[in-house]
Amino acid sequence: MHPKLKKKLEQNKIAKERIDELFKLAEEAYAKYPEKAHKYAQQIRKNQLKYKIKLPLKIKRRICKKCDHFLKPGMNCKVRSKDGMLIIHCLDCRNMMKIRYEKSAKKQE
Repeated sequence: MHPKLKKKLEQNKIAKERIDELFKLAEEAYAKYPEKAHKYAQQIRKNQLKYKIKLPLKIKRRICKKCDHFLKPGMNCKVRSKDGMLIIHCLDCRNMMKIRYEKSAKKQE
């Protein structure tokens, strides 16, 4: 394996571990210190952009795309489902994220 590729893969692995750790810290910190959780979310976004990493869905859907705030359903965001769409509405910046999903087909007998 080429040394540059090996170094890049190692950096990406470290960055992914760091993102997971920051996400756990943000979840724990949100109850007492929401601003700290928002800082963690901003750091996650910076790492993602710097190393060009695709975020897992569980993390991607918990960070607002507009204001980079950590989203806690029921606290600073609303989550609704309507017409095959999952709508996440950030209450801090009023941004809406729409995610399409497949409705489960009912069995016809």
